[in-house]
Amino acid sequence: MAEVRAFRGFRYDLGRAGALSDVVAPPYDVIDPALQQKLYDASPVNAVRVELVQDEPGDDAGEKYARAARTLRDWIAEDILRQDTARAVYVYEQDFEADGRTHTRRGFLARVKLEPFGTGRIFPHEQTLSGPKEDRLKLYRATGFNISPVFGLYPDPAGEVFAALEPFTRRGPPLVATDHLGVTNRLWVVTDTQAVSAVIGLMGPRPVFIADGHHRYETALKYLDERKAAGEVPDDAAAPNFCLMMLVGMSDPGLLIQPTHRLVSGLPAVTSAQVQAAINGPFEVVERFGRDAAACWEHLQMDGSQEVLGFGTAADGEWFAAKLVDPAAMAAAAANQSPAWRDLGVSILHKLVLEKLLPAALASGGRQPPEPACRYVHLLDEVTAAVAAKECPLAVLVPPATMGHVERIAGGRETMPPKSTYFYPKLLTGLVFNSLKKD
Repeated sequence: MAEVRAFRGFRYDLGRAGALSDVVAPPYDVIDPALQQKLYDASPVNAVRVELVQDEPGDDAGEKYARAARTLRDWIAEDILRQDTARAVYVYEQDFEADGRTHTRRGFLARVKLEPFGTGRIFPHEQTLSGPKEDRLKLYRATGFNISPVFGLYPDPAGEVFAALEPFTRRGPPLVATDHLGVTNRLWVVTDTQAVSAVIGLMGPRPVFIADGHHRYETALKYLDERKAAGEVPDDAAAPNFCLMMLVGMSDPGLLIQPTHRLVSGLPAVTSAQVQAAINGPFEVVERFGRDAAACWEHLQMDGSQEVLGFGTAADGEWFAAKLVDPAAMAAAAANQSPAWRDLGVSILHKLVLEKLLPAALASGGRQPPEPACRYVHLLDEVTAAVAAKECPLAVLVPPATMGHVERIAGGRETMPPKSTYFYPKLLTGLVFNSLKKD
């Protein structure tokens, strides 16, 4: 069972730190250098100064992590960050715009007991990369804190868990922060022991699916192993056994999965006709759109299935949509995967198109087969700009996965290809910090 606990979080004393909007930051993996500098400029105590520390001349391999640790210690010593006196769970709401509508996503921050994947009731849904895990592990070692939360999902069709917390959102004003994208973030501190006990009891039998933050979760497991080896984990209640997690019900109406499109490099300057010829047979071209990428994307949205992908080639600027019409080809390409995994659009793209059909077609004439690599973007404007600038020979529009895909695939202990899902908006860093050394 998933073990959820209230905890004494560290939070900004806004009387000393200033406006909450000025001190919060997105998670490290969406901060580019320009945004990093903007956040540095926003406040001398912005959370980015521990979440993603700027490099300085003369830094050795570990210096920026040591600087993050010194910064955090200074903030605590100066009461810029203060630990709450009572254990709490923290209700967290986000208002945001998507698809021309305003949405509200609601959940709560708590400590969740770590379980190695494959052993309990916490399930990953995406494959991870080694680089981000090493970076986060160095930060954990230096600071002894979860700086930003993992994003977890739990099944709750009736909304029972959040119903135990919702009354507290009406009893007092929240802390409010507006982030750089205009998302309104609200936080309430819930210390009521009866409500907290109800939440813990209701969460007990439910699985948790990692939506975002796989690298942070796996890093927390590695950090726990290291602390155990060092003799610093006296019992199952010790702080390193847990990680900071935002928990959202899978039926929450504000829980949206956005698409993650692929900009494919490592290929020659292919034309639309060449791509069509390469995938012909397993796929059938259903419509051609000339240079209109927006019309191609609209076609995918209207179709609503996972079998239709949109292809754009930089060499001629042409776009077309193609549908998988031979499921047996995908079954053969991914024989070791489940039917649910094989039905996913990004799986079809990576396993069948990028790993098999395109390399085979482009390796004719004795040439070495190319090795496609992907850059991931979320907005259609990013795709069209990359194609127009010829930053990649091929761009592929993919349909978003659904919560059903996440539950079926992760629940079967499989992981989707990297960047299969994009849960917008990201959770803010800086609302609550969790110590890995003390309660």
